[in-house]
Amino acid sequence: MSKRVGLLVGLTVAAIAAAILCPPVPQGEAYHRFADQRALLGVANFADVASNAGFVVAAVLGLAAVAAPRTRFERAAERVPYAFFFSGLLLTAAGSAYYHLAPDNERLYWDRLPMTVAFMSLVATQIVERVSLRAGLALLAPMLLAGAATVQYWIATERAGAGNVVPYGVLQLYAVVVAAVIAWSHPSRYTRARDIYWVFAAYVAAKAFEALDARIFDLGGIVGGHALKHLAAAASGLIVWNMLRRRAPVGA
Repeated sequence: MSKRVGLLVGLTVAAIAAAILCPPVPQGEAYHRFADQRALLGVANFADVASNAGFVVAAVLGLAAVAAPRTRFERAAERVPYAFFFSGLLLTAAGSAYYHLAPDNERLYWDRLPMTVAFMSLVATQIVERVSLRAGLALLAPMLLAGAATVQYWIATERAGAGNVVPYGVLQLYAVVVAAVIAWSHPSRYTRARDIYWVFAAYVAAKAFEALDARIFDLGGIVGGHALKHLAAAASGLIVWNMLRRRAPVGA
């Protein structure tokens, strides 16, 4: 086993250990109280609902690029994890809009579940293009199931009165860290490979907007940080779409 593969295995083992051993953390009710609760056109929490349109735009453009014959893929099978990634964004738009209409844990389940599809399939794209096509495709289904399992576990524990969101949080961090490590340690077979770092930057921006939701809204009451989070996360999908339509195999 090479040192680079060993690092990925070590990160996976560490993530599993953290998900199992860290003390349980329930989903606090305060999480559902977003700063901008204004209604418009009869839609509750309008900005947080409508901002999910960004995911729809990114998903539709991305799926069109994946299906287009002119998009450069050395093997047809390489389109599969990207199709799951953009499908995850499309489902996230629906799930997030549904959640923000009346935020609670039951609706949050439908917000988080499709996000795991996007996270884990993005990791699979990097394995396919930088490590091994066969390994990336083989790991896609198990990773998708693992992602869904963390959300299912979380909602089951909430319903039982002893919520634990830790495995889901660990999974999200794991997906970003592992994708970043793969991008750093393994060269891609395609040009524009460095665009993936802008995806990570958009993710960091989204998390910052989420954390500063109320502070941003207090600046002028124009928009809350959570709506900006949606737009920043959607931007990550647009970055992937732009990368696909402009790239080519290295040396082509």
